[in-house]
Amino acid sequence: MEPSNQVVSAPPTRRTVKEVLLSYFYWTYPRGSFHYDIMVTLILLFIGATPFFWNYGDKPSPNGGPVHPIQVVGNDDHGVILTVPAVDVNVPEGASDAVVKKVLRKAIEPVTGDAVFVERWETVTDAQGNAAWKIWAHR
Repeated sequence: MEPSNQVVSAPPTRRTVKEVLLSYFYWTYPRGSFHYDIMVTLILLFIGATPFFWNYGDKPSPNGGPVHPIQVVGNDDHGVILTVPAVDVNVPEGASDAVVKKVLRKAIEPVTGDAVFVERWETVTDAQGNAAWKIWAHR
C-alpha cells in the first residue's frame, strides 16, 4: 500500500464561554461572520432599548421657557444685561432679595444656561408702557 499525502487534522476544540466573551470584548471576529453579526445586533439592541429602561435626564424644562423675547446686551467684560418682560417672571409680592434673585435666575436660564450669577436688577418700563426686569448677570 502506498502512503497517503493527506494531512489528517485534529477535530476542532470547543471554546469555553469565557473565551467566547473575551473574543467578543476584543472584537476578534471578521466582518460578516456569525459572531460579528451577533455583536452588531447586541449593540443595536442596546442603543434602541436603553431609552425605555434608563433615565438619561434629558426631559424638557417644566416651565417651558419665556413666552416673550428676552433682550440680551453685552456689558463690556462684566457679563450681560438682560431685559425680561415682567409677564414672564412670577415674583411673589413682598419677596426677599434672595427669592427675587432665584426667580430671575430661573427666568434667564433658557438664554444664559444654569451657570450664571445674577448681580443686580431693577424694574423698567418700555416705550409701550410694559413693565420689565433689567438684570445684570455674569458667569
